Amino acid sequence: MMDKPPNYEHVVAAAQRLQGAARRTPVMSSATVDAELGASVFFKCENFQRAGAFKFRGAFNALSCLSEEARRRGVVAFSSGNHAQAIALAARLLKIPATIVMPLDAPASKVAATRGYGGEIVSYDRYRESREEIAAQLAHERGFTLIPPYDHADVIAGQGTAAKELFEEVGPLDALFVCLGGGGLLAGSALAARALSAGCKVFGVEPAAGDDGRQSLRAGKIVRIEVPQTIADGAQTQALGSQTFEIIRREVADIFTATDAELIDCLRFFATRMKIVVEPTGCLGFAAARAQAVAFAGGRIGVIVSGGNVDAERFAEFLRV
Repeated sequence: MMDKPPNYEHVVAAAQRLQGAARRTPVMSSATVDAELGASVFFKCENFQRAGAFKFRGAFNALSCLSEEARRRGVVAFSSGNHAQAIALAARLLKIPATIVMPLDAPASKVAATRGYGGEIVSYDRYRESREEIAAQLAHERGFTLIPPYDHADVIAGQGTAAKELFEEVGPLDALFVCLGGGGLLAGSALAARALSAGCKVFGVEPAAGDDGRQSLRAGKIVRIEVPQTIADGAQTQALGSQTFEIIRREVADIFTATDAELIDCLRFFATRMKIVVEPTGCLGFAAARAQAVAFAGGRIGVIVSGGNVDAERFAEFLRV
């Protein structure tokens, strides 16, 4: 594991490690979206990534950097679902034992997938218990290496490869909208944008019910909030990480929010017009791009669609709204 903050060279190194392991996900566009926004919009579809989300990138990169001794002892992670699945799958591929701390109310499909990939699940109540404390205790007792979902240099570098691929495929952009939970994807994307599209403004997008990142950016320090009540379960974080915050504060132009209603509207558009399954968290970037379209009329806009892991029953409910 690297002992200094990540930079774009670390993103490049992560991309090399991910060759043959991660998918180079498609970039999609929609004439309807372009007409609605008055811009050229490019969707980097990480819902087609292994384990169904961008998280596989950071997980595989982080585990690949472990020593042989650390691999033998195993790893522990905490996650509401996507990082859990990613760690479990990456660990299976690299033959590393993995234990995952997951909330009791995590989507059933994400729990089943995590278990299916071979992860040992430890459940907790996200409203009464601290997942960080539980994972740290397991690491101490069993000798595991803790791989957090976002505040980890190798994880950040791995996540940045999604934006790297986007810029390599479509060229410079005027704006890039990235969903924001703990900040790993946003921080990594900002590093890639600075190197490959210096004029691109990078924006984070959070659930309206949980705007800790926006508050933090404005306050100049990390602001911690209560667990937000939102359908965007991948962004129900309470605070940014120290590493992600430093990159976001330096490289991100602004942070916007989206309501659950806006997320459902975007989810339905993806399903009915673009024929793809996107989870609510994965709709955050598109929702903000729609809301900010006037500012980028005639421009080139990138949106990272973070994942597609949503229970079929829940997805059907969203479509009926």
